[in-house]
Amino acid sequence: MQIPYSRREMLAASSNGFGLLALAGLLSNAKAADNATPGASRSPRAKHVILCFMDGGPSHVDTFDYKPELMKQQGKPIGDSQVSKLSQSSAGRVWFGSPWKFSQRGQSGLWVSDLLPHAADLADDLCVVRSLVGKQPLHGQQNLLLHTGRVTGLAPSFGSWITYGLGTENQNLPGYVLLNNDWIPNGGFENFSSAFLPATNSATLLRAKGATVDNIQPGDSLEKQRRKLRLLKEQDGTFATETPERQLIDAAVKNYETAFRMQTAVPEVADVSGETEATRKLYGLDSSNDYQKYYSLQCLRARRLVEAGVRFVEITCPLTHANNSPWDQHGNLKLHHAENAMITDQSVAALIFDLKQRGLLDDTIVIWAGEMGRTPHTPAISETAGRDHHVNGYSIFLAGGGFKGGMAFGQTDEFGNSVVEHPLMIQDIHATVMHQLGIDHKKLTFRFGGRDVSLTDVHGHVVNEILA
Repeated sequence: MQIPYSRREMLAASSNGFGLLALAGLLSNAKAADNATPGASRSPRAKHVILCFMDGGPSHVDTFDYKPELMKQQGKPIGDSQVSKLSQSSAGRVWFGSPWKFSQRGQSGLWVSDLLPHAADLADDLCVVRSLVGKQPLHGQQNLLLHTGRVTGLAPSFGSWITYGLGTENQNLPGYVLLNNDWIPNGGFENFSSAFLPATNSATLLRAKGATVDNIQPGDSLEKQRRKLRLLKEQDGTFATETPERQLIDAAVKNYETAFRMQTAVPEVADVSGETEATRKLYGLDSSNDYQKYYSLQCLRARRLVEAGVRFVEITCPLTHANNSPWDQHGNLKLHHAENAMITDQSVAALIFDLKQRGLLDDTIVIWAGEMGRTPHTPAISETAGRDHHVNGYSIFLAGGGFKGGMAFGQTDEFGNSVVEHPLMIQDIHATVMHQLGIDHKKLTFRFGGRDVSLTDVHGHVVNEILA
């Protein structure tokens, strides 16, 4: 017998087009959503993710990967054996020791440099991964790799996959929020796009300066807006029955409805005026530096967003000087890495501390990550020396959500030039974070281009060694 509908058409027709969305997104009850998660593999340890994106590539050998041999060999040529296609290198370059002192911190003795004193105070809460390996020493490709698991673009972002799988705990707020600091990373908005996933899973951008979102508060009364929404829903519903792309129409309708509800919810959650003076000071809202003040505002909003039920929040860095990316110090490493750390370190540490004291860190995963590391060598030693792109060994950290605190996983060689123990790809981190959220990264898929596509594709494994 010939079946008159394709699988895609049947799903669309059988559930007003939402059959192609994660079932969790349709459910307002968080418990039901957990039980209905596509690809669910276990009870979730975590419910939320906050990604503090250090755009440009902070230097691993100046933050969490202590290499005393670098200082001993400073100024000496690296030689042919240390040249790699995965970094900007040549045999005549010289080793470059860190300008910052490293110390063992907390009860765990985790090595952290003086560049990040506030993170160092929380050493026992940090799970540092020191063995990440990328694909290309290029910002755009590595940014996309971090965010989408691919270097080619046109793929859904990490946050989009999470919200596709889990939905949001608060139907008045989007599931995925980008807290922007007036700078869009290399790779553009594709870093935050839902691509072929339903449009409801794209990031909603909230600015630090001015109106948080300027397109959710129209001049019409609420009742008039309701009437417009009813009319649009009726018209779009009729159109949806006449098009094979019905899920796109349904996603647009849902976006209208979410935007309507956001008019009240977003200003409330973005307004930090009701926070105590101690909390505002903890994050750095009293800073005289505008960059730090706005970054601290976004970190405080991140806590408020996960408190309100948003699944995935990303915070970007501001660009303070003429450069390709905030942390991309090919020159003036000491000046601008110190500036970036001053802007971000206190607020990120405050976010982790605040989540912990409120009992939210247990089910919130905080990720601190750039798209790459930086070379442990430089063309020549000088006061303005810098480090170049490096993807064959770099560091990130995770905190909360069932990750082990006070540990470092993986190892690079004595110079920090290449991974020698437990090499990981970013897809391994994706898989592990999804595992903590109760999702099997191999099973959460979307039918596109004739095959079932996932975030990690054919890559990725759960790194059990870093889980408590």
